[in-house]
Amino acid sequence: MKLFPNGDRVFEVISRYDDLLTLEERQDYEPGDTLALIVPFLLLHNITENNIATLATKATLTGGAAELVSWLKSRDWQVFCITTTYQQYAGRITQKLAIQAQNVACTPFPLDKLRLSLCKEDAALLKQAEQDILAMKPFSDDDRIKQKLDDFFFKKLPDTELGRLIRQVRPVGGRRKVAALEEFAARYRQPLSQWVVVGDSITDFRMLQAVDRAGGLAIAFNANRYALPYATMSLASTHISDLTEVLKLWPEGGRSGLEAAVKSREKAGGEDNQGYFHWLSGREDIDGVIEIHKRIRQLVREEAGKLG
Repeated sequence: MKLFPNGDRVFEVISRYDDLLTLEERQDYEPGDTLALIVPFLLLHNITENNIATLATKATLTGGAAELVSWLKSRDWQVFCITTTYQQYAGRITQKLAIQAQNVACTPFPLDKLRLSLCKEDAALLKQAEQDILAMKPFSDDDRIKQKLDDFFFKKLPDTELGRLIRQVRPVGGRRKVAALEEFAARYRQPLSQWVVVGDSITDFRMLQAVDRAGGLAIAFNANRYALPYATMSLASTHISDLTEVLKLWPEGGRSGLEAAVKSREKAGGEDNQGYFHWLSGREDIDGVIEIHKRIRQLVREEAGKLG
């Protein structure tokens, strides 16, 4: 969204709207559907599929990500990526990590084809909506955001041909992430109790919850308050490869073998913005954990860290 003027501000408001719709449990709406809601504005400003792929090519990886995937593969783990991200971006990132294409679930996105449907009347509608969005701020204008964007996304836009086509963009978030995980589980004939999943935001909470309830290991990594309550354990760190400390215990000890180790590591504490482990299963007060994750999340994810 930063590829066009004020795109970051538009995204912040729409991302907050996504949070509001998720929290009210709007029917047929999933967290992460932000990636469908921003499509009209990508079209309005002539963003292309190639633009998205180029951004992914230039993107840096989270510290220790390549090392972690390599370590897991050396121990015969299967590694998957279930992401809300558009396919043009997810494909490039997972290639960098040598994750096989058949182990990737992401959001199909025919952006260049959708552009052919943008007419002058639709463009005028989008320009007005953009001006309305730029006049609002997340949190302080939540009521107005809800009212204005409900009117645009659920009344005005659906009456256009462009709106009807955009409805075909179904981001892989929320329940769709769970569905993707279940498909992988069925393919490899491994129940959810045998899986380890890592998530960080509102799009991941159902996936974390499903695996935790099944007796698997749900890890919140540099997560926010929407994800942390649903995880078995968490790690706040600038390097995701810190997870090797506990994952090496999983194949033999399972959750019971991990709990003591994580609690011991939690007591020792982190150092230099690395290695802040917490055991969350059965824990009631996580306010302190949230604060640690908030600080390191912003270090690692920068501006994206404040999004839901």
